[in-house]
Amino acid sequence: MKNTNKFVVVILLGLFSSSVTLADSPANIIEKAVNNPARSDKDRERDKTSKPAEVLGFFDVKPGMKILDFLSGGGYWSEVMAGVVGENGQVVAHTNEAYKKFVGDAITERFGNDRLPAVKRLTTEMPALELGSETYDLILMVMTYHDVYYVADYWPVVDREGFFKQIHSALKPGGILAIIDHSAKPGTGKSAAQTLHRIDEDFARKDIESAGFKFEASSDVLRNADDDRTIQVFEETIRRKTDRFVHRYVKN
Repeated sequence: MKNTNKFVVVILLGLFSSSVTLADSPANIIEKAVNNPARSDKDRERDKTSKPAEVLGFFDVKPGMKILDFLSGGGYWSEVMAGVVGENGQVVAHTNEAYKKFVGDAITERFGNDRLPAVKRLTTEMPALELGSETYDLILMVMTYHDVYYVADYWPVVDREGFFKQIHSALKPGGILAIIDHSAKPGTGKSAAQTLHRIDEDFARKDIESAGFKFEASSDVLRNADDDRTIQVFEETIRRKTDRFVHRYVKN
């Protein structure tokens, strides 16, 4: 009888251990962050096309990470990543003056009244990003890589070499550079960045690899075969539904 009781205890302990492991799995932690009831209805609607659970799983976002959300816009990704990295991690939501004007009240709605204390906000410009050295486990660039090649009155020419030098330095050894961008027609290089806010995927890979990063993998999670890649990304017919490439690079 005593041996039987011991056997039952061992089984119960094994089941408990398995359930804890399952509950704490990276996929489950990401899912909980995405399903956080504190997230807005607007963000949940965007989830349908941004697919945060699949994207953050592909980029291997985990508790305890320190992440830079570069040119974070209204902070959509910053909020959901903060829910994943937890109290032992940190998300830095970066922006600049041009982006602050572009997103308007979205930043106040997201961060006002200390709503997301786990997210640190950083406002710096391209020439001096002030990211530190070997600071981040992951740097996320969502539809902002093409802006390295965009030029306008409010967006001066970016020193591409100097920019990537800062990004490379800011990542820890083996750190991840996570890229999502609107894809342009093959063979168009960087030209569509100016007119359509898109960029050629093959050009992007070669360009980023030449800046000291190793391409690890790509995901088709945000592909849209119905996008012919000739439409400006802010047009209502294609907004948030563009064909997007998702690349994961590691710092060499």
